[in-house]
Amino acid sequence: MNHRPRTPTASAAQTGVWAWALVGALCGAVWATVQFAPAVWLQRAVAAATDGRVVLHDSQGTLWHGSAQLGFTGGPGSSDAMRLPGRVQWDVRPDWDQLHLALRADCCTSDAQRMDLKPGLRSWRLHIQPGQSNWPADLLAGLGTPWNTVQLQGTLALKTQGLTLVSSVDRLQLEGSLSLDMPQISSSLSTLRPLGSYQLLLQGGEQPALDLRTLEGSLQLQGNGRWTAGHLRFTGEARAGAGNEAELSNLLNIMGRRDGARSVITLG
Repeated sequence: MNHRPRTPTASAAQTGVWAWALVGALCGAVWATVQFAPAVWLQRAVAAATDGRVVLHDSQGTLWHGSAQLGFTGGPGSSDAMRLPGRVQWDVRPDWDQLHLALRADCCTSDAQRMDLKPGLRSWRLHIQPGQSNWPADLLAGLGTPWNTVQLQGTLALKTQGLTLVSSVDRLQLEGSLSLDMPQISSSLSTLRPLGSYQLLLQGGEQPALDLRTLEGSLQLQGNGRWTAGHLRFTGEARAGAGNEAELSNLLNIMGRRDGARSVITLG
């Protein structure tokens, strides 16, 4: 007896067509969602990642190409807040295994700061390419204590020299270096202007180190810190230069714990 091979029925064929159409529609919807993801998604992600200390306001555009106002706060429950003038723009270009980012700030960058982010299931790697930018010192007041008390005035020159951040499970490692130059800084709490010029250097390694030194000035600052288990512990001191004790006395009282002629500064 001969058996004819079975052929799909019209209804089965039609079901297959609809199934493929549904798969195609779902893929298109996912692609459209990712392609046109609103900038507010990034706004929420930044706030969550920084515990509310870095805030994007009035986000416009998409996750890939957008802009917002950049602000800083002292975190949840803090009344301190400061916004940058102008807007910050970002461009994100996906590659097969990483994201290429370019950031520009109307007020503070002449060239885009470029970064490469390589995400993983339980880790990520962020490489910040060499660059330089200038930021208003009063922006730090938005971070809360002690910056809101000292109320610095002037310009902060930020220089990155191939800094890389590597996160694995609950550990964050830093490679490379970053420097923050503070030339001719003043404070609204002192009539002595300027107070001086300073440099803050972040050096990566097994235990990233933070060093503060005075380049010149009447207010002498020095200190160092270490990142241990994800927390910064910093110890430093502030002193008045010879002949400036009276003019700087009030500022020294506020900067830290007074110990004779010096003010002891501790963070963490």
